[in-house]
Amino acid sequence: MTSTIEEEASSEKGEKGLARVAQSLAKWTEKWFPDAYVFALLGVVVVAVAALANGSSPKTVVNAFGDGFWDLTAFTLQMAMVVLTGYVVATSPPVARLIERLATVPQTASSAVGFVAFLAMSVSLLNWGLSLVFGGLLARAIARRTDLRVDYRALGAAAFMGLGAVWALGLSSSAAQLQATATSLPPALLKITGVLDLGTTIFTWQSMLMCVIIMAMTVVIAHVSAPKGAAIKTAEELEVDLDDQPAEATPRTRPGEWLEYSRILPILLGALTLGWLVSQFFSKPALTVVSSLNGYLLVFLMLGLVLHGSPRNFLQAVSLAVPATAGILVQFPLYAAMAAVLTKAKGRGGHTVSEHLAEFFTSIGGGGSFAIVIAVYTIALGFFVPSGGGKWLVEAPYVMQSATDVQMNLGWTVQIYNVAEALPTLINPFFMLPLLAVLKLRARDLVGFTFLQFMFHLPVVLLLVWLLGMTFDYVPPIIPGKP
Repeated sequence: MTSTIEEEASSEKGEKGLARVAQSLAKWTEKWFPDAYVFALLGVVVVAVAALANGSSPKTVVNAFGDGFWDLTAFTLQMAMVVLTGYVVATSPPVARLIERLATVPQTASSAVGFVAFLAMSVSLLNWGLSLVFGGLLARAIARRTDLRVDYRALGAAAFMGLGAVWALGLSSSAAQLQATATSLPPALLKITGVLDLGTTIFTWQSMLMCVIIMAMTVVIAHVSAPKGAAIKTAEELEVDLDDQPAEATPRTRPGEWLEYSRILPILLGALTLGWLVSQFFSKPALTVVSSLNGYLLVFLMLGLVLHGSPRNFLQAVSLAVPATAGILVQFPLYAAMAAVLTKAKGRGGHTVSEHLAEFFTSIGGGGSFAIVIAVYTIALGFFVPSGGGKWLVEAPYVMQSATDVQMNLGWTVQIYNVAEALPTLINPFFMLPLLAVLKLRARDLVGFTFLQFMFHLPVVLLLVWLLGMTFDYVPPIIPGKP
């Protein structure tokens, strides 16, 4: 134990500049930051007190809390499924073989780190849960190479870049998917924003250009900042076990288990899903199909089933993935309750806390100043509330109302939130936890590299949301009619 403390102290003294600051910050957050669930509980209390201070009666506040607690039941399950399906796909045998092949591509240590960062970000545009596990397994596969000496900490930090840079600009963006799904939106938020399909958010040319710029910058930083020579710390030097051999499947013991080990049912279900997907593209606009969160999750779930080959293997992967969904399942109802108190608990003059916050942001004015303030606010709040979708439900009512008041494009406001939301994850270790479990490292091993990324990302993101925001026109909310 004493030697471990001495090694950590020696390591911190060896760091310089930003890396040393980042290590100190990581050590402080690990020591003093409670679990994200505690922040969610505190958030409910703070919002309730704010409503009471605004003149709401205790009865109004408790009714809003209780009535709104389950408003996000569907969305909670959907976000948990994003994590579960990503994990299941990433741990399937075909993906494992793909990772082993990809690990042979880089020829130098620096290019290996940049390569992992690029692939982690690319995969995160499909599914951020998949990106975390895929990136971690790729980092481990490269670290196993005997012909290449690469810093394992830098590889791990690069694997985190999907979540720390561009995940919210892709298909699994919680905010964009929520805004595109009328049935998942709380009624109070639907009245403010209407439905925003993905063509108004992640598929605008401005959002895609921003994504390309951030990805290119991230790869360059990862490549340049990768330790070289004597500064390299390999997985072996960090005493990390890199054995990723899967456990052998248990043999069948009774006739009734035949279908559990058979490929027949996964193939049939995969064929049904493929047929449904083809039918959707032939009968609906392509943008409508890809904007369906339920359809997206169906495809990923069935893909995981097919890739694992048998129901037994699939269920084993699911059982390993379920613990990673726990935070979402217990936190999102609290975010729903917060949003309900903010938007429904009326106080003095018949105004809610959300309306007062909207007035504040509206007073900032439109244009670049509004975009920058919203981005900075999102970054600051995200450090304490590490939840892309849950926090959006808290922010959206007043931020989107303010955007309407100052005539800021609503789709771009969602993207301002999305690109800014990723930045706190580069500092707050909360979302690193699944990746750290794969890498068998601690947050302090990665945060020196991720903090360096944060220092470059912050000014670039603020500049992009300001400049690109000026290319949009305001479009009034589109409220869907009742079926």
